[in-house]
Amino acid sequence: MPTLLGLDIGSSSVIAGILRGKKVIATAPRMFFRSRCEGSRVEVDAENVLSAVKRTIAGLAGKAEKVDAIALAVMCPAWVAMDREGWALTPLVTHQDRRSVAIAEDIEARIGKKRHLNMVGCRPFPGGISSTTWAWYLKHEPQRLRKADLVGHLNTFMHRRITGARVIDPSNASFTGLYKTLTLDDWSDELCDAIGAKRSLLPRVVEADCIAGHVNATAAKQFGLREGTPMMTGIIDGSAGMLLAGTASGQLFNVCGSTDVLALCTDNPRPHERLLTRALGIGKKWLAVSTLAAVASALYWAREQFFRDFTTEQFILEMFRLAKLGKKASAGVTFDPYMAGERTSIAQRQGTYHHLTLATTREQMLSAIIESLITASAERLPLLQATGTKLLQNVAVSGGGDRLDKMMRRDWQGKWNFRAVTDATMRGLGTIIPRNV
Repeated sequence: MPTLLGLDIGSSSVIAGILRGKKVIATAPRMFFRSRCEGSRVEVDAENVLSAVKRTIAGLAGKAEKVDAIALAVMCPAWVAMDREGWALTPLVTHQDRRSVAIAEDIEARIGKKRHLNMVGCRPFPGGISSTTWAWYLKHEPQRLRKADLVGHLNTFMHRRITGARVIDPSNASFTGLYKTLTLDDWSDELCDAIGAKRSLLPRVVEADCIAGHVNATAAKQFGLREGTPMMTGIIDGSAGMLLAGTASGQLFNVCGSTDVLALCTDNPRPHERLLTRALGIGKKWLAVSTLAAVASALYWAREQFFRDFTTEQFILEMFRLAKLGKKASAGVTFDPYMAGERTSIAQRQGTYHHLTLATTREQMLSAIIESLITASAERLPLLQATGTKLLQNVAVSGGGDRLDKMMRRDWQGKWNFRAVTDATMRGLGTIIPRNV
């Protein structure tokens, strides 16, 4: 069993761990970086991410120099263009970015909604499918891309700076909007032509468990690694969690937290316009994913606005009391649960209250948010069933602090067995056995 350095790069922080199989034998303190939010733009300074990676590796006190290989999990998409030396020409543009709505509409008009869906697995959702971001830069800031030598996602950037390799894995490639996801059959010239992207700038698609490069001398000094250490291509963080949950067709994996993600593993992908369909990243497996973009974050927004006089524990108890009462607690007040937009809509939706009156109370307003989230959680099951893959009744659950996951599943129909999985992304990386390309 190889000893791995696991690097988990999420949307706001990086954590490093030493893994032997699914067991985490050492961890470093989590290191944070900030997203820059300006209107519809959400982006991260690429050098700040690298700095966080360096600091968390340093927290392992030299253990990272003794591993057999490096495993990488990344947020996705995090699109970036690089120059010949691997320096970022643009920020890392994250999945929360919504600047490219008009661009997304134009891409779908050129390709056709059904054709795009059946090649990419998704509609060209702004920010969430990064071809929209690339096209936005080509239209609005072409000067930034004149020196571009490589364009990819966060694992592409990490490899370019640490090993010099020009690679991306199938899970990340799926969310570029330029990859033939349903056939796992390389880049599409038609999709590249639709946005004016040069195929020569795209990285090589290599499965996530393959050794895609080796730590070079410069990176070894900068990051506290051993020169020559093999580094696997890397994978989307949600795929790493699914590897821990199990990759049998029909397996469900639910991550409940600030966002709530429900993923279905399948060996027979059938795209749906309200789902994200992408490659798992290893083997001929795919995930159909439904994401509620603001769950815990929406509830704690409500606390900040309406319940500042409550302690955290008091607020949590109030949430569960209202959830137990059900819709009668909201007294007809309803809410559209899109505080952070919607991952599967081109025209972005917003959170909205309905049926407010001068008699409406803060409890009714909180209840309306709770009921909208619980309803949205249950509505995902028929969507996933529509893919034709039989859902297994055993659901792996990660996150769900303060029992939030149980509240969210209140209206799920049928019999389900839920099992908690801890440190899902990091331990999922530990299931990967490195192999040569």
